[in-house]
Amino acid sequence: MTLDSKIPSGPLAEKWTKHRAELKLVNAANKRKYHVIVVGTGLAGASAAASLGELGYNVTAFCYQDSARRAHSIAAQGGINAAKNYQNDGDSVYRLFYDTIKGGDYRAREGNVYRLAELSNNIIDQSVALGVPFAREYGGYLDNRSFGGAQVSRTFYARGQTGQQLLLGAYSALSHQVGLGQVQMNSRHEMVELVVINGRARGIIARDMVTGELKRFIADAVLLCTGGYGNVYYLSTNAKGCNTTAIWRAHKKGALFANPCYVQIHPTCIPVSGDHQSKLTLMSESLRNDGRVWVPKKAGDNRPAGDIPEEERDYFLERKYPSFGNLVPRDVASRNSKMVCDEGRGVGSSRQAVYLDFRDSINRLGKDKIEERYGNLFQMYEQITAENPYSVPMRIYPAIHYTMGGLWVDYNLMSTIPGLFVLGEANFSDHGANRLGASALMQGLADGYFVIPYTLGGYLASGGIDKTTTEHEAFVEAENSVKSLVDKLLNIKGKESVDYYHKKLGKIMWNKVGMARNENGLKEAIQEIRAVRDEFWQNVKVLGSADELNQSLEKAGRVADFMELAELMTVDALHRKESCGGHFREEYQTEEGEALRDDENYAYVAAWEFAGVGKEPVMHKENLMYENIQLSKRSYK
Repeated sequence: MTLDSKIPSGPLAEKWTKHRAELKLVNAANKRKYHVIVVGTGLAGASAAASLGELGYNVTAFCYQDSARRAHSIAAQGGINAAKNYQNDGDSVYRLFYDTIKGGDYRAREGNVYRLAELSNNIIDQSVALGVPFAREYGGYLDNRSFGGAQVSRTFYARGQTGQQLLLGAYSALSHQVGLGQVQMNSRHEMVELVVINGRARGIIARDMVTGELKRFIADAVLLCTGGYGNVYYLSTNAKGCNTTAIWRAHKKGALFANPCYVQIHPTCIPVSGDHQSKLTLMSESLRNDGRVWVPKKAGDNRPAGDIPEEERDYFLERKYPSFGNLVPRDVASRNSKMVCDEGRGVGSSRQAVYLDFRDSINRLGKDKIEERYGNLFQMYEQITAENPYSVPMRIYPAIHYTMGGLWVDYNLMSTIPGLFVLGEANFSDHGANRLGASALMQGLADGYFVIPYTLGGYLASGGIDKTTTEHEAFVEAENSVKSLVDKLLNIKGKESVDYYHKKLGKIMWNKVGMARNENGLKEAIQEIRAVRDEFWQNVKVLGSADELNQSLEKAGRVADFMELAELMTVDALHRKESCGGHFREEYQTEEGEALRDDENYAYVAAWEFAGVGKEPVMHKENLMYENIQLSKRSYK
């Protein structure tokens, strides 16, 4: 299989303009003849469904929540990047492009990333028009703050609720189209299979999560906007419902899965407090604008933070990276936090935490200003930990957060299955080996508002889509395969819960495919994952029946997919004998403990073809070509 990224020729800054001009168009009257399925209604899905409905396409949208307003996009706290240069501090589209490529450790496509930076300004204008209440300066201009991996202030925000406010904007546009009848909204429905006819994605099988009924839906194209797969680790900052099922089942139907080992560890999370936890809580990266990260200089120093004098504190990020300080990229901050904890200098009862201290900022700016910027985040922290961060430092530690890997897509956001488009975190395309903070919201909205309306039209106008119905044998076969899987899960009647096996899988992944990886650990992980998977299929206990609301069955199907994905992630991490971004192989690091890339041998996208459960997947390479940026050592010192 040859991977054609379809990156347009010509100067970097003209590629997207040229591509739009060359795409075939569907005229306004003909758009209503086409039907599009959108799975997932977070930022990418809601913006895509609303935009396509506005254009006149007939859209059927699906989410497993009771409302599109409850998509996990609401959990994004700190902000969204754009190259508006309101601060007059030297920002530009090119600088945002460069920072994103560098932040991803030179493992992303130039063409895609430049388009993302180019569209970023449109996103802010669109969101303001939809009523998103961004923070504003005294004079009325939109305010900005800094995020990791940048030396300019380009992050637009709404206190610590940016994702929620952006989603409400997209949701309002979506609701308008639902009211007009252009979008049919199906909440409490989960996609459980992709239907492929004559090599094209033509529909899905969805399970009504209230009644258990399996339903067939047909369309001319299918858009997957279902987010990332961080919950393969069990403990992550993701909502408990976040899963990989939609993209994994598409992968098993022929969509290549790219760079699955690229997983982001967020450095600013509330530490694990015990085995009772089912998820972890994110503290926005924006807090590192005003909070200083430190640990005691001496190992085993158990004194309260307030009793440790200034000269005995190690502000290790500021010490090691003076140019960026506390605002280094997430992978760099996470590894350094782990490093000082491994040295015995961690804080808190677990010793697996570092301080994020606002003392100096409160003294400089006043409590009122800090409360204005981060008040809801401080409230959340105090509710969870019973500690007042205005008086004592926050304790933070890295946690699984975002996944840069996902289904492979070309410049048009189409997967290796014609007619199957993948948007937002569900695809692999824009972040390389590490996502810069405040770029997830940017990518999701760019894909939905400004990319897919053009590229989907180009696909539909090219023709070749046969007329068919949900009675086609491919729909029958897909529905029967889902029924067989459901029956298999319900009839195991084992002794252990789904969560029992999910936790076992998560511990393997965190310990051996987490922040630090090595060859022996990865080889052991593959064997351990297979053993847990075999035990799961022999001894899991799934309660209830298929014909009812059954959360035990829902979780079982999702965890079964995680069991298979986990092995692919580990195989991908094992094959990539270098360190880059969030993928840190202990064998490949500099003398200073930094990631050591191997551009000569690994400057490519690894896109994997499914060969069967437990069988060695087939790797296809897309070589990354850098014509505008020179590959260099990523340094934030």
